Amino acid sequence: MQDILKHLQVHIPFDQLLQKHLDKVLRERINPEIAFNCAILERFTDGEYAGLARQLCGPDRSITFHGPFMDLRPGAVDPAIRRVTLERFLRVFEVAGHFRPRTIVFHPSYDERYYVSSGRQWLENSIETWSRLLPLADRLDTRIALENVYEQDPGRIGSLLDALPPDRVGFCFDTGHFNAFAGAPLEAWMERLGHRLIEIHLHDNRGAQDEHLPVGEGTFPFERLFALVREKGLRPILTVEAHTEQNLSRTLENIGGRGLLEGLQGEARGRAPIRAVPGRS
Repeated sequence: MQDILKHLQVHIPFDQLLQKHLDKVLRERINPEIAFNCAILERFTDGEYAGLARQLCGPDRSITFHGPFMDLRPGAVDPAIRRVTLERFLRVFEVAGHFRPRTIVFHPSYDERYYVSSGRQWLENSIETWSRLLPLADRLDTRIALENVYEQDPGRIGSLLDALPPDRVGFCFDTGHFNAFAGAPLEAWMERLGHRLIEIHLHDNRGAQDEHLPVGEGTFPFERLFALVREKGLRPILTVEAHTEQNLSRTLENIGGRGLLEGLQGEARGRAPIRAVPGRS
């Protein structure tokens, strides 16, 4: 499984990484997607962030971030909500200065059921919020990845990405969110947003809720997704969002058993093409 793991990021909240999983991450050379929420951002100090960065960062480890999202709305109609959202995002960029992550994933937080008559205002406010973060992304040489959650189709995220520079802002396709919440077919998402795809979040469900099952144990069409990625010559970062060690192990087994990564080109950091795992068909 190490041959597969080295090509992936693994989602781990910062507090769990620091207090529970650090030895395993260092020993097994896991590439973490370090996740933050409001409690983490308020609890830990710059000294603690810097200390972990000194242990993790190096030429042989890839680090990405996942920003906070609960209650945050970068396109909110209420300017006070946008101010709090921006404050949280700015703090993530301060922490990122210690780690220099390759990407920072954020939720654009669009839900057509919520912004029934405010879609245009949401878009304008979102463009303003993300534009204020671009100089920080430039300074850290990182990319912002905007992730689908409740969007029914790729149109709204597509309009937002069209207004933002592709060298600093891209798309993170979340397989579980698509499977549980989207209405438009997978091909429509890849046709509209494939050229901006920089990351994929890998997890599964049975189509009704965001269960975060191991890859291959729900109903998401992973073979079809990776066929589209290969056809389009895309090179996204691949991140497992397993939520438990058991689910991570099962995900790696299922990815290997299905040969999902075979023939994919390594993403933009120059990793070698992914080939068949010895001993597996």
